[in-house]
Amino acid sequence: MSAPGTLVKPVVAAVPALPPKPAVHPLLAAYLLRLATRPLLTKCITSGTLGFFQEILAVNLANARPSPQGKSELGRVLAKAGIDSRALKLAAYGFFISAPMGHTLVGLLQKTFQGRTSTGAKVAQIVASNALVAPIQTVVYLSATAIINGAKTVQDVIKTVKLGFFPMIRITWITSPLALIVAQNYLSPELWVPYFNLISFILGTYFNMRAKKQKALLDAKKREGKDL
Repeated sequence: MSAPGTLVKPVVAAVPALPPKPAVHPLLAAYLLRLATRPLLTKCITSGTLGFFQEILAVNLANARPSPQGKSELGRVLAKAGIDSRALKLAAYGFFISAPMGHTLVGLLQKTFQGRTSTGAKVAQIVASNALVAPIQTVVYLSATAIINGAKTVQDVIKTVKLGFFPMIRITWITSPLALIVAQNYLSPELWVPYFNLISFILGTYFNMRAKKQKALLDAKKREGKDL
């Protein structure tokens, strides 16, 4: 207890300083601006670019680089890096097919659940994404990659889709809900596109690499059968 006449200074609790809001990288800010002003074109360019590098990365990871024999000096350099016509075709698929399809499907999904933040709405969005969007994208992707990898008939494409659909959709059903939960809880809507582009790039590279390894095994078995 203080003595009479003594001024008692009030105890003021220390207020922790709020952490500064992290600055957005200028390149990301420029990309988000383009995404806001010209969304479809920006997504097409992004998807085409990622498709090109996805093919190169998958070729190198699967050790399936094209043969440099019979090619010019430039052709040998490109072959050594794993660049061939398939990389250009996958870039075209990303620009002309994958991006417009994703823009339409994901856009419809976001509009359907816009402003709905309840747990039930979030669960419904995940279910709709996996039950409707993912199967369509999987079938289109497998069909396109079958054609890019040399399928010449409709039956060849159907066979590729049948062989790859369930393995691919199973992994998608595992990763997609986790990725969507992260986006719903930790990312602002404008960051969803680059975030899901990254997820798609990683998964696409994995599936592409896996398909190339399986094709290499099948080709090796065919060669063994001919040698017998």
